[in-house]
Amino acid sequence: MKTIKRSLALVLVMILTLAMSVTVFAEGEGAKKTFTITVNEAKAGHTYEAYQILKGDLSKSQTTLSNVDWGTGIKADKKTDLAKDAKAYVEKLSGMNSSDIKAEAQKIASALSATVAGSVSVTQDNAKTEITGLEPGYYLIKDKDSSLKGDEAYTEYILNIVADTTITPKTDVPSVEKKVKDTNDTTGDTTGWQDSADYDIGDVVPFQLTATLPANVESYKSYYLKFDDTLSQGLDFNEGTVSVKLGNKDVTSFFKTNYDAAGKKLTFTCNNILAEGFEAKNGETIVVEYKATLNKNAVIGSKGNPNKVKLEFSNNPNNGGEGDKGETPEDTVIVFTYKVVINKVNEKNEALDGAEFTLYKKIKGEADKEIKAVISGDKNDVFTFSGLDDGDYVLKETKTPDSYNTAKDIAFTIKADHSIVSDAPELKSLSGDKVTGNITLKADKAEGSLSTPVQNFKGSVLPATGGAGRVAIYVIGAILVVGGGIVLVTKKRVK
Repeated sequence: MKTIKRSLALVLVMILTLAMSVTVFAEGEGAKKTFTITVNEAKAGHTYEAYQILKGDLSKSQTTLSNVDWGTGIKADKKTDLAKDAKAYVEKLSGMNSSDIKAEAQKIASALSATVAGSVSVTQDNAKTEITGLEPGYYLIKDKDSSLKGDEAYTEYILNIVADTTITPKTDVPSVEKKVKDTNDTTGDTTGWQDSADYDIGDVVPFQLTATLPANVESYKSYYLKFDDTLSQGLDFNEGTVSVKLGNKDVTSFFKTNYDAAGKKLTFTCNNILAEGFEAKNGETIVVEYKATLNKNAVIGSKGNPNKVKLEFSNNPNNGGEGDKGETPEDTVIVFTYKVVINKVNEKNEALDGAEFTLYKKIKGEADKEIKAVISGDKNDVFTFSGLDDGDYVLKETKTPDSYNTAKDIAFTIKADHSIVSDAPELKSLSGDKVTGNITLKADKAEGSLSTPVQNFKGSVLPATGGAGRVAIYVIGAILVVGGGIVLVTKKRVK
């Protein structure tokens, strides 16, 4: 019977993505009865199985497999699907190139029996992992079916003649991140893409989703990719703002956009990013950009309005990318917004009714933005301006309580510091700086509020015609008249 030269097997019977090394023993050591496969860079959560496809006798030099026959890993009724007999199958394999071998591995997988020659479950990344007790033969090494969940991908099939051997499974998964830009309306400055921002209610907020493809995406026949994006209740997706690019190539038309407004679920789905016209490559990035509007349901303060994205992706190159799916962890960005609370008081710091205020935000190159207050308090003395971001503001008293003087205009700046790059973005600080006017802004980061009392002082009381002042004038006049008369009488008597 023909023999298989071990060196030839390494070239023709190994998947392109297998990185391996073989330990060669000196002549005269003697052939071992069983052998070990060491799995290099093993990943926790994987269970690697070895199926014996062909069996035979391994020479003392461990370079030749002779007396080849079908192994225990092939179903009896599937053998003829591969070849008429084991000898013919050896000849068939020996004539294949690497691309053919890869296709043949998938055919072998469909003919596997329930007999696993050896397996190992990995509980810790990169720990020493071995499949032991293997008899000489030709093996297919694979992940256990339906064993992976979450952010994991199945190892590509590995075909190899077994001696004491080290293999490195070929596997990779995509990653995803979400970003947002921040704009200061007063200065007109806009940041780059980052992990948090603050906006006024009613503002349009730009978002970016970036998927980095696995290093072996081209090993798949087709590759499913879905961006699963969740907006907060404080944001509404803006239809018609979606752009998807692969590098500089616009691939928006390859993705289906779906938005569930009630559930705030937004998805961008492509059934095959390897399709003609799209043709994604190993390690490339796919970037989705869209816009949403911050609405009246936005959460004020440090909790903010979180937005999350994850990827659903093909994770089994051995079935052509069909069926099995993986899922990445979520990535989160947060949009913050704040409020200013004005407490109207008199000169005794008592609640004062009858005032009205309007807040104006300074906008670069545009007219000031007018912001209305929500009025509350027992005496309609609390004015709350909600849904503000950083920038310069002017507070004007547009109606003054009766008999009080109008408060001077108050100018102040809202300042906020929030995470630029973070896996868990947060509002770090919130403050208000007075520019003009009589205020003392007190910040509450958790509530996202800046509060201050604004005083009104009583006007001066002046005399008026026909009032008490006129009576006083009459009395003084009478006194002067009487006094003048007394002086005249006195002068006449002296004469």
